[in-house]
Amino acid sequence: MVSVPPTFASRWSDTVTAHPHALFLVWEAPDGEVTRWTYAEFDALVARVAGGLLARGVAPGDRVGIALRNSPAYVALWLALVRVGAAMVCSDPSARTPELAAHLRRTGARLGFCAPERADDYRAAARDTGTTVVEIAEDDTHLSALLGRAAPASTPPPGPYDLVGLMFTSGTTAEPKCVMVTQANYAFAGDVMAAAAELGPTDRQFVVLPMFHANAQYYSFASAIAVGASVVLLPAFSASRFVAQAARHEVTHVSLFAAPIRMILARTEAGDTAAELRVRHCWYAQNVTDEQYERFAALLGGCRPRQLYGMTETIPAVLTNPTVAPLPRSMGRPTPGCVVAVHDAATGAPARAGEIVVGGEPGVSLFAGYLDDPAATAAAYRDGWFVTGDRARVDADGHFHFAGRRGDVLKVAGENVSIVEIEAVLAEHPAVLEAAVAGVPDDVRDEVPVAFVVAVPDAGPGALDDLADWCAARLAKAKRPARYELVAELPRTSVGKIRKFLLTERTAP
Repeated sequence: MVSVPPTFASRWSDTVTAHPHALFLVWEAPDGEVTRWTYAEFDALVARVAGGLLARGVAPGDRVGIALRNSPAYVALWLALVRVGAAMVCSDPSARTPELAAHLRRTGARLGFCAPERADDYRAAARDTGTTVVEIAEDDTHLSALLGRAAPASTPPPGPYDLVGLMFTSGTTAEPKCVMVTQANYAFAGDVMAAAAELGPTDRQFVVLPMFHANAQYYSFASAIAVGASVVLLPAFSASRFVAQAARHEVTHVSLFAAPIRMILARTEAGDTAAELRVRHCWYAQNVTDEQYERFAALLGGCRPRQLYGMTETIPAVLTNPTVAPLPRSMGRPTPGCVVAVHDAATGAPARAGEIVVGGEPGVSLFAGYLDDPAATAAAYRDGWFVTGDRARVDADGHFHFAGRRGDVLKVAGENVSIVEIEAVLAEHPAVLEAAVAGVPDDVRDEVPVAFVVAVPDAGPGALDDLADWCAARLAKAKRPARYELVAELPRTSVGKIRKFLLTERTAP
């Protein structure tokens, strides 16, 4: 007999039944006021928000836009859509009219939610698509504008392959695709990530990354719901207040990217520690230097952060570092419950260095596909494996080490040059906060690397004047940047990924 995957709706319902009086959500508003809900209290709120959706004509299978910052309204709308069996269209709340219109048009969203202060762009987008717009304040804890008569659980209940999330990829190299995420996907992500983080009912997740992306949804909220843990939700990330907020709310689990870690360190004196923190687990993605890693571990009171690797399409993080003695420079090993390998890009055969590929069942342990784009979905797979587009090498102990995106290898006068290697050398310079490298055309050498560098705060005049000598002492001639551009900041997506194509545009003649 074939087992039926669990749904996210049933995960939520089961946890509410098992832990009705346990704390679910702690919300700190921009003015510092704190509101708390137990699982039972928030479930009652979700039922009434679901009733409000039904009263506005939302039915199972419909798509509903959400362009909100982190807020109680976002969480309630998400879980209400899970209950109804409809899907949320996740948009960056800071997006402008053309991008928002594309999201609403591509998904056929019949209803959309936004904040009053950004309603002009959203309403302009909705006029082109016929989407009804509802405004809700992001600091509203009563959600009166969303409420209706409490809706009973859907009959029949949502199925495992029903859509819950429509998330647009970050678009760091090209136009974004729309990733379809199912009820079963969210349940799987929560189960896997809770186990990997050793999360229990008494633990508390800290969410400062934006809710419209996979990290907050998969790694923090879904995992907390899987085991009955609580979540502290902040409107936005603040590097200067991060430690104080984490201590005040007694959080135990944190998820970050490399860029926020560097921002926190830049606003913290060397040698500072935070002994009052209760953090015992920290996920992070993308590399930091050894010195940055050790400083951040000390700041967390001795917690050793664990690097991971995942994509919106892979659902959970498919590579995670072990709890004991994590390797800062490694993405980790395959997460229990996940299937990951490295294949030669040319032959598709298993290899020690090559492309990262992920096995699994679409709609359960892998994304369900790209919305209305069967050709792109088919192209994302090779021989049943999802091809991530990222490259890695695997060491003798089975640890995966990032070797760049498929496009992160330049051809300089016929020689393969790794952008990742150049960026790592630049990052070790004492006056460099962060660096990114892009390839630009060259009449003689086909293409050459150009470095974009952000200096550490308060770097003195001339602090980066020796970058060429620094690289010459550490890199072969073909790998040395043709020029160095000092920039105030690197262009990023909302979760900190560097938008390399914007750097490339900057170098265009």
